[in-house]
Amino acid sequence: MIDFTNAIEEFNNYKGSEKKKTLIYNNKKYLVKFPDPVREKNKNISYINNAFSEYIGSNVFKIVGFKTQNTVLGKYNYNGKEKIVCACEDFTDNDNILYEFENLALSTNPDKKIETELNDIMEVIEESKMIHTEETKQKFWDMFVIDSLIGNTDRHNGNWGFLLNKNTGKVEFSPIYDCGSALNPMLEDEEIKKINETELKNLAINCYSCLKENGKKINYITYIKQMNNEECNKAIKRLFLNINIDEINNFIDNVEGMSTARKDFYKKMIEKRYEILKEVHENMK
Repeated sequence: MIDFTNAIEEFNNYKGSEKKKTLIYNNKKYLVKFPDPVREKNKNISYINNAFSEYIGSNVFKIVGFKTQNTVLGKYNYNGKEKIVCACEDFTDNDNILYEFENLALSTNPDKKIETELNDIMEVIEESKMIHTEETKQKFWDMFVIDSLIGNTDRHNGNWGFLLNKNTGKVEFSPIYDCGSALNPMLEDEEIKKINETELKNLAINCYSCLKENGKKINYITYIKQMNNEECNKAIKRLFLNINIDEINNFIDNVEGMSTARKDFYKKMIEKRYEILKEVHENMK
């Protein structure tokens, strides 16, 4: 595991709620996310496990075949305490800048505030003259399907976007980034050990996107099983055979610094959602 303690630190210019630093390691620039202090009352856990969530969630996307931000699990010594961190390599440079979807939304309909209502997001994608509509829709629904697999509860409009090349004007869907809210980061190991099969199944199924339909957050599994959205159905057709569950399990087994209980929990959660995707995929044939 890489020790980032003595990496060169720059002023942090990244947004988001997690504790973070901007570090230069081996001439590469990283946004380094720290385990975030828990602010909820009556929680025994001192820090959430967002570093593991970021690292594993990002790599599940990569295993499936997405362009994904490179992530590295490491450690950082702060005030004599060693913390596990996730270092996210900056995929922007002097020529390529990240243009988040929320900025695109601000430049469309001046009469409407765009948040996470699904119809509003689709409207922005269809109205914008700066992006390729059909390609963006495909990428969006592909992202939705894998977010459902890892249980990402926070894919808001600032957590995905586009890469703009300033020299050529080319705009493309950006690499996947910001998966720190996947895989139940608020659960501590002692809680995980007490979860029975029924409770685990309920956790896997009752997972909500921050996307909304008619003002209500979308339950990933319910939405997918209903098969009412043809764009979502097509995404499952495109992606399902690329989801190598054995490779995902093997990756999780080899994550350093994580308890066996947490590894088993992650594998079971992902596998239960995978089985539902498999069922839906079979029903499409």
